[in-house]
Amino acid sequence: MVEKKKQAVKKKKINSDKKNKVDKISWKAGNMLYPLPAIMVSLTDKAGNSNIITLAWAGTICTNPPMLSVSIRPERYSYDIIKETGEFVVNLTTKELTYATDYCGVKSGRDVDKFKEMKLTKLDSEKIKAVAIAESPVNIECKVREVMELGSHSLFIADVVNLRVDRRLLDEKGRFNLAKSELIAYSHGRYYELGKELGSFGYSVRKEGKTDNKPQNTGKEIRTKKATEQNAKKNKFAGKLQADRKKSDTGKHKKGR
Repeated sequence: MVEKKKQAVKKKKINSDKKNKVDKISWKAGNMLYPLPAIMVSLTDKAGNSNIITLAWAGTICTNPPMLSVSIRPERYSYDIIKETGEFVVNLTTKELTYATDYCGVKSGRDVDKFKEMKLTKLDSEKIKAVAIAESPVNIECKVREVMELGSHSLFIADVVNLRVDRRLLDEKGRFNLAKSELIAYSHGRYYELGKELGSFGYSVRKEGKTDNKPQNTGKEIRTKKATEQNAKKNKFAGKLQADRKKSDTGKHKKGR
């Protein structure tokens, strides 16, 4: 009797799935949490040698105090350096930095100088000895608080001790517009440029009539807007020039008459 009930429930579920056009399959348990930030982590050993490691297993873990985490395999060259110094810098990556981001994730610091090969500029940090990447729009200086050895990766829990941003990302009122930097994300083995804004935090419950700050335009949208404005100015100037010529020609005809 119990078995028949189970079969009936299973059959009902299958029929319901067919009705709702649900067609999913189960895979072996694994990580499929995408997209993720593709970050370049810069570090400096006690001898003063610097390296860069690209990571995607990273995230914010606390607001107050500000904290984040990065996960690194123990066999990676940068692992022992961070564990020994207890410092690193998280550098956000952009469309222009995509090639360097990938290179620093597949090449080992044991074999190459990644700063030199990718023509990246070392930037002295303010609170720690690890250098930052000048070409990155945001540099997050971190000090390791705890290391958790989990398995294939070890989790580095760190305090954010300083934050530096590119002044060009501030508008005329001093508001920070990170979208202008054309950030990239990592998803299932591929890099993607972030696209159009779809909403802002809390917009789903915002009362009618209340407006949020102006949406952050992406770099592409900003360039398009500038190009449109420049074309409008050119057209306006061309129209004025044509009008002046017509006026001048009319004056000449009148004098001739």
